[in-house]
Amino acid sequence: MSAHDTSTTADIPEMPAPRVREVQAHSIGGGLALLLGLLGLAAAVALFTASSATSAPGAKGGLIAGGVLVFLAAVIAMRGLNTVAPGEARVVQLFGRYRGTIRQDGLRWVNPLTSRTRISTRVRNHETAVLKVNDAYGNPIELAAVVVWKVQDTAQATFEVDDFAEFVATQTETAVRHIAIEYPYDAHEEDGLSLRGNAEEITERLAVELQARVEAAGVRIIESRFTHLAYSPEIASAMLQRQQAGAVVAARRQIVDGAVGMVEAALARIAERDIVELDEERKAAMVSNLMVVLCGDRAPQPVLNTGTLYQ
Repeated sequence: MSAHDTSTTADIPEMPAPRVREVQAHSIGGGLALLLGLLGLAAAVALFTASSATSAPGAKGGLIAGGVLVFLAAVIAMRGLNTVAPGEARVVQLFGRYRGTIRQDGLRWVNPLTSRTRISTRVRNHETAVLKVNDAYGNPIELAAVVVWKVQDTAQATFEVDDFAEFVATQTETAVRHIAIEYPYDAHEEDGLSLRGNAEEITERLAVELQARVEAAGVRIIESRFTHLAYSPEIASAMLQRQQAGAVVAARRQIVDGAVGMVEAALARIAERDIVELDEERKAAMVSNLMVVLCGDRAPQPVLNTGTLYQ
C-alpha cells in the first residue's frame, strides 16, 4: 500500500462496532395459519348463530362468550400473517427486542405479538447533486457521482442508524468531497493520478472509502461512478487556454523531435553518398534552414542561389 493510500485510509472515520447482526427469524408457512384463522372465524359465527337460536339464558350466555373468545383468538392469530415480496424483508421485534429477519418471500406467519418492519433489499441508485469543491491544486471544480448500493444486513440498517437511506446519501457526498480534494483535476506530473485522467482508479478508491463509511449501516456498495466532472465556470476559460497551450507545446515537441531526426538522416545520407562536402559552418546553415522549413507554421518561400556554394 502506498503512502497516499495509507493517508486516505487514515482519514476515514472509525465507525462503532455493530450491536446487532442479522439472524433468521422463526416463521412458518402462512397457508395453514390462514386456514385455521378462517375456520376460527367460521366457528365464532356458528357459535353466535347457535346462541341466537337457543332460549336457555345460561346456554345462550356460554355460546356468546365462547364465540367472542374464538373470534378474538382467530383475529389475534391472523395478525401474525404477513406477506413478503421478492426484494423485501421483514425485521421482527418482540417488545422492542430484535427477534430476526424474514427474507423468504410469500405468506409467512410469526408470533402475532411481534411487530414487523418492512425493509427493501433491492438494488438502489443514489446520485449526488453537482458539488463545487477545490481539487488538490486548489482549483474550483464541479463534480457529481452516482452510487449503486443495497441493504445487506437489515438489522444494522434498522437499529444502527436513524435513517439508512439518508445516511448513505450524506456519506456519499462526504466521500465524494474528500476524494475530490485529495486529487487534482489534471496532474502536472506524468505518473500522478488525476480525476480526469484516472477516473477508473479514483472511482475504485471512492467505492472503498464509501464502503468503509456505510458498513455500519449494513449497506453494501456495488459500484460508484462520476457522472459530472468539470472546472467551475469562473475558471473554465482559463483552464481551457492552459490545456490548449499544453497541447500546442506537446505538438511542437513532437514536431521538433521529428525534424531533428530528419535533419540527422539528411546529413548522414549526404555524407554517405558523398554528394557534396560541407564544412561545419555550412552544415550549421543547412541544419538551420531545414529546421525552419520543417518546424515552421507556414510554407517556406524558396530562394534560388545562382552563385557558388559560398556566395
